[in-house]
Amino acid sequence: MIHPTASIHPSAKLGANVRVGAFAVIDASVELGAECVVGPHVYLTGATKIGSGNKFNAGCVIGDAPQDLKYKDEPTFVNIGDNNVFREHVTVHRSNKMAEATVIGSNNLFMASSHIAHNCLVGNHVILANGALLGGHATVQDRAFISGNALVHQFTRVGTLAIMQGGSAISKDLPPFTVARGDNGICGLNTVGLRRAGYSAAERLELKKLYHALFRSGKLFRAALADAEKNFTSAGAKIMLEFIAAAKRGVCADIGSSGRSSDEE
Repeated sequence: MIHPTASIHPSAKLGANVRVGAFAVIDASVELGAECVVGPHVYLTGATKIGSGNKFNAGCVIGDAPQDLKYKDEPTFVNIGDNNVFREHVTVHRSNKMAEATVIGSNNLFMASSHIAHNCLVGNHVILANGALLGGHATVQDRAFISGNALVHQFTRVGTLAIMQGGSAISKDLPPFTVARGDNGICGLNTVGLRRAGYSAAERLELKKLYHALFRSGKLFRAALADAEKNFTSAGAKIMLEFIAAAKRGVCADIGSSGRSSDEE
């Protein structure tokens, strides 16, 4: 099921029942799993390995060179899991060095014109809405939702089940389960996402208490974190606390606080 105008390099590897649309281009080092659909004018390039059941809508560019001045045209990598949807004009860039890859998990939805830069790590069941942008080396954990035209700075992490409101921007880590608003601000928990993910009312209540203890207690953040590590022990609390403890860029601050930065700068 290959359109006669498609250009597929003889060395490319295509799985069973792949469909390729008009004027699509698939380069030599691409591996495409079974049941994938490649729409018209899609460009698959680089050392790109793609699992099964992925769909690439018109105009996607997957695996092209990173927008990084340090990159020296090495044959670097993109690895993509299964059952992802890449809507119109999504761009995914390969890594900027041989030792790493740009990695995308499974069951994700990348809406039109969203961008995943070099060396990003994207988990499973993630949604990037239209125009959302991930800078190089960003990490997005499972079930995060990045709304339209939201910006994630390079090397920044987005925690599991976090959500970024439309037009928000972060250059500090966004803790799991929280809602990003504005620039490096958070405004509470993603309660809808937690409910849909199966967190019970009791678990959601404990996370709410943890959020208040960390971000609205009035304590210096480092002291609040030390106290919370002693007082909150549920699985969800551990996810949030371990994520925050590992932050290297600081974490986003509650917009209702006095304006103190969460990394005490």
